[in-house]
Amino acid sequence: MVSLLFTILFGLASTVIFVLYSNFRKEEFRDRLEIKALSNIKLLVNVKEVDDQLLKIIDQNSINKLYDEKTLVFDSHFKLIYSSIDDAKINWSVEDLKYLKKHKTFFKQQGDYEVYGVFYDTKDKDFYALISATDDYGKRKLLFLRYTLVISYIFFTCICWVLTSFMIKKAMNPLSVFHQKIKNINENNLDTRVESKSNKNEIDLIANEFNFMMDRIEISYQKQKEFTANASHELRTPLSRITSQIENVVTDPSTSEKGKSFLKVILSDVNQLTELINSLLILSKIDSKNHENSEVHRMDEILFSAIENLNKSFPDFVILFEMEESENLDSALEIKGNKNLLEIALSNVLKNACVYSDNKQAKVKIGTQSDHLIISISNSGNTLTDEEQQNLFQPFMRGKNAKGTSGFGLGLRIVQRILSLHNANIRYNVTADKENLFELIFH
Repeated sequence: MVSLLFTILFGLASTVIFVLYSNFRKEEFRDRLEIKALSNIKLLVNVKEVDDQLLKIIDQNSINKLYDEKTLVFDSHFKLIYSSIDDAKINWSVEDLKYLKKHKTFFKQQGDYEVYGVFYDTKDKDFYALISATDDYGKRKLLFLRYTLVISYIFFTCICWVLTSFMIKKAMNPLSVFHQKIKNINENNLDTRVESKSNKNEIDLIANEFNFMMDRIEISYQKQKEFTANASHELRTPLSRITSQIENVVTDPSTSEKGKSFLKVILSDVNQLTELINSLLILSKIDSKNHENSEVHRMDEILFSAIENLNKSFPDFVILFEMEESENLDSALEIKGNKNLLEIALSNVLKNACVYSDNKQAKVKIGTQSDHLIISISNSGNTLTDEEQQNLFQPFMRGKNAKGTSGFGLGLRIVQRILSLHNANIRYNVTADKENLFELIFH
């Protein structure tokens, strides 16, 4: 925008300079023609010793002689009384001389020549003078000015565009860094702040206000997580007591079968409520600052541990395991992070595959792609619609295939949060008819 404005203003300035100088040249040449014409008339009229031939000689050798000059002088009867010896011609008519008598002077263009006419009256006679010449010197200067302005316009416009582009890029570089940091902020790194050097720069002022805003957001977010964690923790104790008491009553021989059936339903609801509270507690505790771990773990060992725990809850469920052969597989399997959280993530995906499978089996495959570890977990069952896939990782989201299945829609949300914490991500695809595929990609 600045470069475009400079280009327009410089172009207008150059045009104005050229037009003004062109008009100045015309006025200046007109004055020279006037002086020349009046001097010739005065010599003819006032100096008796000067005849036509002598005037021609004087005119021929004048230091003020003009290029291709032609001078004509007429008396009051429009009779030509003097003509210079130049070969140049002046197109004139009696109407021009009458116009001179009325308006005293005129100045016009005739081809490459410029013609000036002047009316000079004395006590005895009136005289009319026409003088024609070309301003070769002035036009060459005007041509030089035109080339100078055009070249200057092109040169300085290019310089302006280059310098403006460089300066804007340099000035906007802090804003690009600022934008990149804002873009990378999520719930796992709310402690990110933008560096500012001073309070005078506008970008630094914005950065300071942004940091102040992030301080308040982080405090509010931490308070919310602390409340969820504390509330979940406090609810677990009474629920554990309720569960224990119900189990004791169920195992009591004096309890009737009808009462046991009723209590088992209540116990199932309490267990679901306990599971929900545990999920909320896990979500509230997932924090990059609280779970920084530089230990390296093998993902195949964590996966086997998750499968083993799953078999305890679902003994009839079959998991088909496959591992691709690859040269860099061993190094890709080594992931730096928190072992417990990674096991929770894998357990949730495996449990999801188990619960929504229609043949009580799933396929687990470990492989690599572009040095990235990929753990694929697929099962056969009802698939999600496109709309459900867009909201798959939102809290409490459950698809139509979840009807008749217990759950709260927090499992995949927990998986996504844990993987995000470990610089990994999860994606869902429908590979074939009634086949769901989850891929866990570790970068």
